[in-house]
Amino acid sequence: MNPKLKEKIQESLSAVLPITGIVLVLSIFPVPLKIGPIVMFFAGAIMLILGMGMFQLGAEMAMSPLGEGIGIQMSKSRKIWLIAVIGLLMGALITIAEPDLQILSNQVPSIPNMTLIMTVAAGVGIFLAVAILRIVLKIDLSILLMILYAGLLIFSFFVPKEFLAVAFDSGGVTTGPITVPFIMAMGVGLSAVRGDKNAANDSFGLVALSSVGPILAVMILGFCYSPKDAVYTASELASVVTMRDVVRAFALQIPLYAREVFVSILPIALVFLIFQLLSHRYQKRQRKRITVGFLYTYLGLVLFLCGVNVGFAPVGTLLGKDLAGSAQKWLLVPIGMLIGYFIVKAEPAIQILNRQVQSVTNGMVAAKTMNRCLSVGVAVSIGLSVLRILTGIPIQWIVIPGYIIALMLSRFVPKIFVGIAFDSGGVASGPMTSTFLLPLCIGACEALGGNIMTDAFGVVALVALTPLIAVQIMGLQYRLKMKNQEKITKPDALLPDDSDEIVEIEEE
Repeated sequence: MNPKLKEKIQESLSAVLPITGIVLVLSIFPVPLKIGPIVMFFAGAIMLILGMGMFQLGAEMAMSPLGEGIGIQMSKSRKIWLIAVIGLLMGALITIAEPDLQILSNQVPSIPNMTLIMTVAAGVGIFLAVAILRIVLKIDLSILLMILYAGLLIFSFFVPKEFLAVAFDSGGVTTGPITVPFIMAMGVGLSAVRGDKNAANDSFGLVALSSVGPILAVMILGFCYSPKDAVYTASELASVVTMRDVVRAFALQIPLYAREVFVSILPIALVFLIFQLLSHRYQKRQRKRITVGFLYTYLGLVLFLCGVNVGFAPVGTLLGKDLAGSAQKWLLVPIGMLIGYFIVKAEPAIQILNRQVQSVTNGMVAAKTMNRCLSVGVAVSIGLSVLRILTGIPIQWIVIPGYIIALMLSRFVPKIFVGIAFDSGGVASGPMTSTFLLPLCIGACEALGGNIMTDAFGVVALVALTPLIAVQIMGLQYRLKMKNQEKITKPDALLPDDSDEIVEIEEE
């Protein structure tokens, strides 16, 4: 086995093992499950581990170099309109290829799938162009985010309440395993050519701004369609008796996901081909490496999506129903928080983000520190999501104060933390959220007789929200720590303005 692939699979194993252990304990004590669902769950876990390992290696070999190369070439162009057009087209193409968006589109039957996908793709494309122009024109990210999110929050009062949670969820699902490696690498490439002191700060923020577009686009779409009569189609757990049945259940679904992922990867492969023909950027060895990377990415996503959808998602719905239907339904809150804490580690794009952050900051922001911070943020968001199901709290009561706090913090933390925080919010809400946590919440909502469109949907949005606050608090904490150290070492000297400096975070 490729040593690098073996390393990635071992990392995936350590990420997925805690969540499988939690589900095993739950299936024994609070909600005893039959052997069939548990076997399906563990078979899915094995595919997930292999798939995530292959995907991470593939993204490292193909997506990141391609995105960075395109970013560098774009930054060399002096034609602002051309940069904006390329950003728009790339954003739309990458979004159409995003598997998470396919999953969400299947959950909103009142809107044709392709209509929702194209609307979200247009939103991402437009705002990716805005994000690229921000880097080129050196516009302050914090100010731009405050203006855009203030407009979103005001506009949310005019959107049908049945559509609001879906709109906010769409902002989270568009930044998944295909989109994130490409867009983040593009940001690194765009800012690397500049070489000024703010280049590292501006390399982040593309994912953050790209998440705004789909929310606004789907809100506008809400005036054209009504999801009041929408019916959620839950993933059905295959009925298995023997191990042959288990193998057959996955074998029947693999061709479907192979076709879906092929359609998703094909536009990006064509982009690579066209970009290489026009720029001749990559040498023979690099071209071979990127091609192999695409193959790893393809196989990894097929295994990952099949394992999650066939094995993980149905068990999530089953657990949600059984927990909510029991006398101890309030156990959903701590159990949901525990699952949220560990499940974020199994998100493929999270690992890409953490390594990107560690690389850009030269190890000053440790990947393990980011992992721990995001885990805490996602745990809080799942707790709030389950609390909404149990109490019927409107999503605006959480989203509006949350974004106000996040935007206020952005004025006080080092600039690089603003970009990292808002990027991490979009990245945290990946395929594990949409295919395990969302079914868990929907199963609980069905058992309690709630409104799925207003109460269960929104979990992706909240998962995308809390990391914004958690990461910025981390940045604020270390900024204060550095200032205190400067006061001790230089009591008579004036403190420098560190608004633009990268704060070193030592791994604890």
